[in-house]
Amino acid sequence: VQLQASGGGLVQPGGSLRLSCAASGFTLDYYAIGWFRQAPGVEREVVSCISRSDGSTFYADSVKGRFTISRDNAENAAYLQMNSLKPEDTAVYYCGTKASCYSDYVGYWGQGTQVTVSS
Repeated sequence: VQLQASGGGLVQPGGSLRLSCAASGFTLDYYAIGWFRQAPGVEREVVSCISRSDGSTFYADSVKGRFTISRDNAENAAYLQMNSLKPEDTAVYYCGTKASCYSDYVGYWGQGTQVTVSS
């Protein structure tokens, strides 16, 4: 059972990145999927979540209008499209499975992928 986040990197302010979250050994269909991030010295925070049923999405205020979460159950994966990136978006990004987007508990965590926004 594994959840793997990828797609991070170094990008200039205003640039874009697309993070992927791929599952192996289990099916993502049964879970809501959240994206989280943690910057140095800061607690991990929820960035976005997509429900397991109707595809409802939720975003932190700091990323609304810039980030888009999606899922592809056929690919057993989820994605986070990040546009108009800002230096304050710099963090390690993680994906995780949840029973619902209203739940705090994360069942499976992916390893993090570093996103650095800098000129």
